[in-house]
Amino acid sequence: MHYTRIALSAIAATIAYYLFGSIGGALFANFYSQYAAVFRPREMIVGYMPLGIAGTFIAALALAMLYAGAYRGKGGALEGLRFGALIGVFIIGAGVAHDFVILNIGLDLALVEASGQFVGWLLAGIAIGLIYWPLPNRSGVEPETVRTKAR
Repeated sequence: MHYTRIALSAIAATIAYYLFGSIGGALFANFYSQYAAVFRPREMIVGYMPLGIAGTFIAALALAMLYAGAYRGKGGALEGLRFGALIGVFIIGAGVAHDFVILNIGLDLALVEASGQFVGWLLAGIAIGLIYWPLPNRSGVEPETVRTKAR
């Protein structure tokens, strides 16, 4: 694993996730405003943003580590897209569905949240796939290629 590239991947994934979140949040603000009793006021959310960004970075770092551990020499946007789609599905099942059950929100907001989480983590996965490319070993060949040829 190449820890510098993992860290850069996590930074890029966090940026991609928040860039999309900013756009999606603005587009779907009316859904959230219908549930004002469930969410913090905007001013409070802004005050907690450093914690949110730190949490997202930690999650992105864990994902970049998972990606690096599963990396098999393909990489790139398509591989990152596949990875991000899996993460998006996981987040919908583990987070959004859970929130829908315990929070007093409607299905409309849950679906907006699910689509936002899916696309946000999809873009984060693409960022990870584009940035995480291990350096070749001293022979100039990717480690996976060496193992494949040895078989």
